[in-house]
Amino acid sequence: MRRNLPRRWACLILGGALLMPYMMVGVLVAGLWQGESANLLMPVQVGVFVAVLPVVAVTGLFLPVRSVAVNAAQGLLGAHVEVPPRQARRSWQERRRTTAWFTLHLAIGGVVSGCTLAVVPFTLFTLALPVTGQTTPVLGYTVTPGWPAVLWALIGLATLVALVALAAGSGELLTRLAPVLLGPTPAERLAAAEEHARTLAARNRLARELHDSVGHALSVVTLQAAAAGRVLDRDPDTARTALAAIEHSARAALEDLDHVLGVLREDDRREDARSGGHPGESRSDDGRPGDGRGPQATLADLDGLVAASGADVRQEVGDLSGVPALVSREAYRILQEALTNAIKHGHGPVRLAAAVQGDELRLEVANRAGPHGPRPGGGRGVPGMRERVRLLHGDLEAGSAGAGWQVTVRLPLRSST
Repeated sequence: MRRNLPRRWACLILGGALLMPYMMVGVLVAGLWQGESANLLMPVQVGVFVAVLPVVAVTGLFLPVRSVAVNAAQGLLGAHVEVPPRQARRSWQERRRTTAWFTLHLAIGGVVSGCTLAVVPFTLFTLALPVTGQTTPVLGYTVTPGWPAVLWALIGLATLVALVALAAGSGELLTRLAPVLLGPTPAERLAAAEEHARTLAARNRLARELHDSVGHALSVVTLQAAAAGRVLDRDPDTARTALAAIEHSARAALEDLDHVLGVLREDDRREDARSGGHPGESRSDDGRPGDGRGPQATLADLDGLVAASGADVRQEVGDLSGVPALVSREAYRILQEALTNAIKHGHGPVRLAAAVQGDELRLEVANRAGPHGPRPGGGRGVPGMRERVRLLHGDLEAGSAGAGWQVTVRLPLRSST
């Protein structure tokens, strides 16, 4: 406490300085009301002090004093105040708590500042009494040289000690109240928790997309590299086509990886700044925070997906222009993962069908089983597809179907809620 006392005392003096304009106006109004000339330098006006505190409280409701108060509490008082998230509008709960702190700070600071201005000169004056050796009037008493002067010097020292105790206790009181009154309100904590949950959901979504994209690219690279190796000597054109598919898939995977890492870096910077969502923040079509790095792949990009896979894909795609953006993005990722599984688990041409039937989007990816049949694995491909389909309230069937591998998906175009 002794180490923090000078800074806390300075914070109290700051409160007294902020109170001075209110006091000066109060003294002026009181003088005009009583028909007397106002003495703006009068140090003690208890009635005016009590009268201006409600005015201080009213102004605290509307003035943006919270950030200044938080900085003062952290920098001068040494209080551990959790920085509240930024909000577009101030709630009345936050206004009332901030007003309570603002009023207490100015009231206690005014008392300590007044006592400091009075006690310090008084103490210095009484300490000089035994040295001067003169008879001096003090507070209506006549102090003669000798022991009476020494007694008054001790009284001055005791008054100074009492002032230090008052400043220390007042600073400790404000330090304890700062986290309670200036910290986040329950509504702000709830908003911060919801924002954190949205961030985690967005990161999980990015992880699924990265898995789908990179997993698909690696499967294509593996397939095309094996094909290029088999025909390199006897069919250079086919080998060059396979190498081009490898280059395209690897480049797409790197772009997706750079995209995800960029989004995560932006999220980390926002968390370090401890800033909540605000109106200027971009958001995606489904209400999640956006990253401003360009549109995501949708069903309109199916041709590029098929071309990059290098596989023999027979498309049966209907009119998908009426599919909502969110469903279109998730359907693209589902088809990407399904095509990856078809390449891994199946053999021969792949049938890819996508069409709108009634109020549903129907997707199907199928081909013949591989030489060794479908290989059960512990990957995240099918569970990831099921998670996407479940979030959209759809149905998915994936696995062996007769002598082949098949993924069938039904996604509602509109939410039933």
